[in-house]
Amino acid sequence: MARRDADVHTGYNDVKQVEMFVETAEKMVGQATMQLDPEMLNHAKEAIENARGQLARARQQATGVDGDFLAQCEQKLARAEHQLREAQQ
Repeated sequence: MARRDADVHTGYNDVKQVEMFVETAEKMVGQATMQLDPEMLNHAKEAIENARGQLARARQQATGVDGDFLAQCEQKLARAEHQLREAQQ
């Protein structure tokens, strides 16, 4: 039974992971821009890249009902990237 359940792909885990990656990126960008520490800024940039990668994977597996949520995540990442670029200038 566990093996059969392991083969089922609902998309929920993908969406939840995207949410977690985006939240982590937002928090890291916030901390990095407050500290203006080059290493923290670099880690924040990596967190955004990781979140974008997770978002791309989720889009490939999307069921169609996740579109609005994924679009919101895209907007959050765009704002975080903008904030990070402003801090780096």
